[in-house]
Amino acid sequence: MGLVVCLPAFLIFGIWIKVDSRGGVFYRQTRVGRNNRDFRIFKFRTMRLDSDKMGGLTIGRHDSRITAVGSFLRKYKLDELPQLINVICGDMSLVGPRPEIRQYVNFYSAAQRQVLSVRPGITDWASIEYINENEILGKSSHPEETYIMEVMPAKIALNQRFIENQTLRMYFRILGLTIKKMFGGNP
Repeated sequence: MGLVVCLPAFLIFGIWIKVDSRGGVFYRQTRVGRNNRDFRIFKFRTMRLDSDKMGGLTIGRHDSRITAVGSFLRKYKLDELPQLINVICGDMSLVGPRPEIRQYVNFYSAAQRQVLSVRPGITDWASIEYINENEILGKSSHPEETYIMEVMPAKIALNQRFIENQTLRMYFRILGLTIKKMFGGNP
């Protein structure tokens, strides 16, 4: 149902992306999902072609690899909408730990790998708490180290608490807070 409701936005964003820069409308990246299995995630393309070859982390608001439309889509997390396709395919859920790339999953401890026991989601507590993650990393003199040593473990801890205390009420609360936070609200 969400995909049908979002179809007009998909068309508008697709045209805008094509007019704004060379390349396709969607960006596909391999992420690690449930049971430590790789899958390909859908996102709207927000960066110039081949930007991922210059590094996996997006740092700061003014990363030169990000297109004009990409900046808008990222600000409101609208680049994530195509992941509704991943939900339909069964790779993801609306709520669950955000899927990570293999490079960073390889740093997980045995206890942290608990987050791989559930279907990953489009949003989670960490997405709400770390909505400004790019800004945090942009202020670091060693962004990747900051991500691996500080941000990633904090996000995993939030996801572990979610997994251990899942309720339907919490699921819908996370969805509501995500929507509110996307449009500038303070949860």
